[in-house]
Amino acid sequence: MEAGTNLKALPASGALPAGAAHGRNTVPRNEGLALDLGLLADVRVNLSATERRVASITGRRAVKKDAQAAWLLKAVTCIDLTTLNGDDTPERVKRLCAKAKAPVRADILDALGMSATRITTGAICVYHRYVATAVEALAGSGIPVAAVSTGFPAGLVPHDVKLREIEASVADGAAEIDIVITREHVLTGNWQALYDEMRDFRAACGDAHVKAILATGDLKTLRNVARASLVCMMAGADFIKTSTGKEGVNATLAVTLAMIRTIRAYEELTGIRVGYKPAGGISAAKDVLAYQFLMKEELGRPWLEPELFRIGASSLLADIERQLEHHVTGRYSAFNRHPVG
Repeated sequence: MEAGTNLKALPASGALPAGAAHGRNTVPRNEGLALDLGLLADVRVNLSATERRVASITGRRAVKKDAQAAWLLKAVTCIDLTTLNGDDTPERVKRLCAKAKAPVRADILDALGMSATRITTGAICVYHRYVATAVEALAGSGIPVAAVSTGFPAGLVPHDVKLREIEASVADGAAEIDIVITREHVLTGNWQALYDEMRDFRAACGDAHVKAILATGDLKTLRNVARASLVCMMAGADFIKTSTGKEGVNATLAVTLAMIRTIRAYEELTGIRVGYKPAGGISAAKDVLAYQFLMKEELGRPWLEPELFRIGASSLLADIERQLEHHVTGRYSAFNRHPVG
């Protein structure tokens, strides 16, 4: 490979912010606030304006060559590298953890002038059964383990079972818990029940950060998505997340815009920054760039860091590595040369 331009000086480089310990979220926790139904009643989402706004992202914004490589390296640091399959095994989880510690091949990083920069994924995301396995495999790396919980993906197990599952995952070493809300509460407008449920989840997580999965594909309207986002933030969610990845429709740019504008409104109201995680269906490098552009334009530069932005994905990493290899060699390689787990 021929050495490329050193990417450290670029604004979206893969390097972590100075002083930030990777794997340790330095953003203050969202303690939440009392449920305000008046704020909720004021929530509106203009569908046609939303569609025009997100269409402008892919049509108007583009980055090439070194700049694109820098944005993609930054995306790697924000990936929650995920395996949530019925045929998961401890060995698969261990392989995934190894990839999380070295997500981009050393020869590619060397050609990019980034060999001295430590780049890892943002986290590993697994079922509760594999939390202890992942924690052991990642020991000393600083990479947090996120556990999906609360009866993932449907979230229809009894409430007390959900709380026990959260507590068990935290006890096994999970630093982050991805919970699923009860969609019924949103679809029936029972905001108090959603708030109370989320408060219980937040309390059960203790020091572990909690990501609230809204399963936006099940919520029918963008107004429901925005309202559910606001209620979960009021109840103390540290992140709001689009999807389990198991719904018919998962992350979209339109849903993302509705959610991150609610995050912006919440920060204006409280001064607290809440993170965002799109998940499900983001498998191509060009797709993740659109999400990054939207985050930067709507929320600002801090939301390009893993403390406030995560991408739930697995195959995405392989495509990013392929694109980076193409950048330094001029040739595309086969997916089987970029195993994930």
